[in-house]
Amino acid sequence: MTWNVRVDPQLCQGSGMCAGTVPEVFALDGERARVRAGDIEPDERVLDAADICPAMAITVHDGASVIGPHND
Repeated sequence: MTWNVRVDPQLCQGSGMCAGTVPEVFALDGERARVRAGDIEPDERVLDAADICPAMAITVHDGASVIGPHND
């Protein structure tokens, strides 16, 4: 099972928090973050990155379900 990770370039503010949290998944590309590979092995740090994104630009999907960011 893999997760699909997406960064919405329209929302991303380029804070770099995601790349600092999980550099093997996220990278800064100019003024925006990007995902290095869309499908990844499950990793709680990716959910943390989605939760701390100040623009809420990261979504993590497990199949058809959105599992991050948390809406607590």
